[in-house]
Amino acid sequence: MWDTDWAVWMLMGGAAAAFVALQFLSAPYGRHAREGWGPTVGQRWGWFWMEIPTLAVFLPVFAMGAVAHQTVPRVLVGLWLVHYVHRTLVYPLRIRASGKRTPWVVVGMAFVFQVLNSGLNADWIAGAGHYPKAWLWDPRFVAGVALFGLGQVLNHHSDRILRNLRAPGETGYRIPYGGGFRWVSCPNYLGEILIWAGWALATWSVPGLLFLLFTCANLIPRARQNHAWYRERFADYPDRKALFPGLW
Repeated sequence: MWDTDWAVWMLMGGAAAAFVALQFLSAPYGRHAREGWGPTVGQRWGWFWMEIPTLAVFLPVFAMGAVAHQTVPRVLVGLWLVHYVHRTLVYPLRIRASGKRTPWVVVGMAFVFQVLNSGLNADWIAGAGHYPKAWLWDPRFVAGVALFGLGQVLNHHSDRILRNLRAPGETGYRIPYGGGFRWVSCPNYLGEILIWAGWALATWSVPGLLFLLFTCANLIPRARQNHAWYRERFADYPDRKALFPGLW
């Protein structure tokens, strides 16, 4: 099975390093894309390669688990697939990516993270977790699934608003309105955080918690940078928070 100790320490160190580094620089993709980061790949293919370990690593490791056939692990893998089949195979085809490119170094770092992250989470839910069937009505599981579902809805709806800001072939950026954008600049990121907060609760696991911490370490600084970018670019930008409604 998956050797978890070294992967746990690598993810902990990676989350801390990412959070510190992203206080001083913005990851060079999307609206923050810039020269000087080496060879690039088209955004659709870049996204695919960043996310493919969530299926290509997760599913084999899960299948090797001693309790992969049991009810709770199957429910949990279902939640994982609800998110990542869309994120890996559907989302890249739907984004407006004409002419946009991502540095291979960014793709490579995300790929390595997802190899470790996917292996750890699959190993836990199909082996180390040992969930009895009663876990399905434990308050932690119920609350976790509710958060996961809320995050999915917010994330997908926010992505749809962003995707529809421009007509096909149109370039440039506009101010998004509606949905979670009434309150924050990055509701898609808030949705992602809620998804993995729900996963951490539903799995009640160290790998789930690490995934949440890594998500926050990346998306909280990114939300701050996007919020500042909007306010600098648009003089009429609405009075909204960066990520958390009413707070920040």
